[in-house]
Amino acid sequence: MKFKEIDAFRAVMRSGSMTAAAADLYTSQPNVSRLIAQLEASTGLVLFTRSAGRLTPTEEGMAFLREVDRAFVGLDALKYAARNIRQFGKGRLRIGTVPSLAMTVLPLVLQRFHADHPEVNVAMDTGSSQLVAEWVNTRVCDLGFVSYLPPGTLTDAHAVCDVDGCCVLPPGHRLASKPVIGPSDLAGESFISMAHGDGLRAAVDAAFAGDDQRLMHFETPYGATICQMVGLGLGVSIVNPLVARSYRHTGIVVRPFAPRVPFVSYLLLSRHRPSNALVDRFQALAGQVIAEELQALD
Repeated sequence: MKFKEIDAFRAVMRSGSMTAAAADLYTSQPNVSRLIAQLEASTGLVLFTRSAGRLTPTEEGMAFLREVDRAFVGLDALKYAARNIRQFGKGRLRIGTVPSLAMTVLPLVLQRFHADHPEVNVAMDTGSSQLVAEWVNTRVCDLGFVSYLPPGTLTDAHAVCDVDGCCVLPPGHRLASKPVIGPSDLAGESFISMAHGDGLRAAVDAAFAGDDQRLMHFETPYGATICQMVGLGLGVSIVNPLVARSYRHTGIVVRPFAPRVPFVSYLLLSRHRPSNALVDRFQALAGQVIAEELQALD
């Protein structure tokens, strides 16, 4: 398997035809066709079906593209880094984070960081905990913030926030007057869950083990989306109280939940990373801001 074959495959998948791919790659259509045939031979996969001169990706082709795109993330990151080193020198910080923190505490951290370092360019990318961990591990990002530790995480992890999950209810809900909500209270309720495979989903489900009578109508990976859906009356849920507080404008009712469901957020740093004063400063400010926000919850 050669890089030229992979590059040709990716170009065909992007453009939808070998002719267009050839134009993108500044080569000939027969050459692209030859490279695709060589790739299929070396992988043993049928990547396209051919009918009346048209190409249609197979299921194998689509699955292989997903793996190719994952590999190209690293190459694209190198190009991105080179461009930004030329443009910004060392005065640049790239942060990866889950949306729940991007829409709550991190803008406050950025506000203080910018006041101290107005010359520094900061990029903040959002993604799942798994994706953020990969970004930090491959040094696409200088540091990352995740809502749980994905299995096999290969970074240094520091817990920066440990709070009890709270129950969020639609406006005017029958349980709004209860001081504390328990699992049995939510029997028969439409429940909005975190997505399967999310570490937080497992922690929430564990609280209902043994007598789970929730109606599992919806699931979504982000607490912010859950709060919006609860505000629209689509169901109830258990979320991070920092996120819930930021969405009180939707009319949601926030109540303590027992037993305890821990919501632990982590700061991730690449192992064996070189010393970086900007990263150290941002990490310190994040700790300060999160501590203040947690104190405000009491």
